Amino acid sequence: MTITRYIAVDLGDRRTGLAVADSLTRVASPWKVLEVPIEHEDGGRLIDEIARAIARDYPSARGLELVVGLPLHLDGRESERSKLAREFAQRLGAKLGLPVHLADERLTSKQADWAMGQSGLTHLQKKKRRDAIAAAALLQGFLNEESQASSTPPAHPNDVSEPDPGA
Repeated sequence: MTITRYIAVDLGDRRTGLAVADSLTRVASPWKVLEVPIEHEDGGRLIDEIARAIARDYPSARGLELVVGLPLHLDGRESERSKLAREFAQRLGAKLGLPVHLADERLTSKQADWAMGQSGLTHLQKKKRRDAIAAAALLQGFLNEESQASSTPPAHPNDVSEPDPGA
């Protein structure tokens, strides 16, 4: 059995959260926060920092895949930041030679805030952890969606369903 390790990237203007999970446990965990503004060197410095972190903590890139957050409006439409995220994901994947998935990141920062709400952490402590926790929420959503998609049996080619007229 081949185990895939996923690394999620939750891009931020000043901080970028990273999270990890694998295809065996399917549980996402916050990993780290990189305090590198995305505008430095047009994102190149952040890409280099992510590459260094991965090389340091996961030296064997075999079975490694990236999941980059795709910022969408609440109604599902792409935002201005979606284009930036898509371009960043493509550049990161090319630099590392790894497959990259884009995943809906709507409300992941809110999920992180809710998770830390009663933690007893100070505002500064929460701020330093928020992005990695948001990355974990992003990755967990991706894993859940992927699991759902793979457990849905394919439609039988001869199975034709009529639309429900009462719907």
